[in-house]
Amino acid sequence: MRAIVMSQAGGPEVLRELEVPDPRPIAGHHVVTVSRSGVNYADVHVRQGDYLAQVEYPIIPGNEVMGTLADGRRVVALCQGGGYAEKALVRRLLTWDVPDEVSDEQAVALTLQGQSAWHLLHSVIRITKGDSVLVPAAAGGVGSLAVQLAKLAGARVVALAGGPAKVELVRALGADVVLDSSWTESLTARIIEANEGPVSCALEMTGGEVFDSTLAALAPRGRMAVYGCVSGERRSPSITDLMQKSQSVSGFWLPNLYGVRYALRDSMAALFAATARGDLRPVVGTCYNSDEAARAHMDLEARLTTGKVMIKQTRQ
Repeated sequence: MRAIVMSQAGGPEVLRELEVPDPRPIAGHHVVTVSRSGVNYADVHVRQGDYLAQVEYPIIPGNEVMGTLADGRRVVALCQGGGYAEKALVRRLLTWDVPDEVSDEQAVALTLQGQSAWHLLHSVIRITKGDSVLVPAAAGGVGSLAVQLAKLAGARVVALAGGPAKVELVRALGADVVLDSSWTESLTARIIEANEGPVSCALEMTGGEVFDSTLAALAPRGRMAVYGCVSGERRSPSITDLMQKSQSVSGFWLPNLYGVRYALRDSMAALFAATARGDLRPVVGTCYNSDEAARAHMDLEARLTTGKVMIKQTRQ
């Protein structure tokens, strides 16, 4: 089969399309013939060599796939590497049949980023009706779904998006207020003004000054969930400050739920149902050909993309 292989960490140029052996079936797993491979910022970290988990090269990146099983069933699956390929070995517990009402592209959007958005809101910050929540990168894969899921939960959404086109996209998704994040000056004051007071909940994935500004805009007893650090500037909040305001800052990494019985099964079912009803509208972004993986990474890093970015396996 063809796959995108990295033999070392580095820039987008290390993503090379090669012929490699097909995965061998093993107990408790499926072999999926892949039609779409999801692209996520985690893949960029794997490529750069600063991912949360240790990476051994060579590696086929990619943590989610859409495709078919030998019996023809349409499925999506989570994996820990191996997704940028024509075939992928996936755990049965992390594989789900896709309803007829959900398209292939929508299913890919829901699998890793949809699950992340759902659990950030419902498992980590435990959003409730009447909460106000700050959603960063709201035109992206996780953010665009988090905006909609927060509104479905009855929350007020203050969203951040970079540039006029992305701001308009996020408004159309239902955010109450959208701030242009192209400039970060006085970000705390802008968030508080937009919400008419500090927010009760916040998601954060940028790090650096944005982390500081987000925490400063959080109300007493507020909850913040951190799920990334795209700037590379990691921050450690002051325990004294958190105690004085009774605030909580929690980290989140979806693979920690891969072994939790029913956690992902139930959230996946909820995401599929909401999409089938039309209550949730995954934003489908650019679908790159299988020989354009490097370009997909470059566009993602340059923040040129919106919604779910994916790679189409073009030789079947």
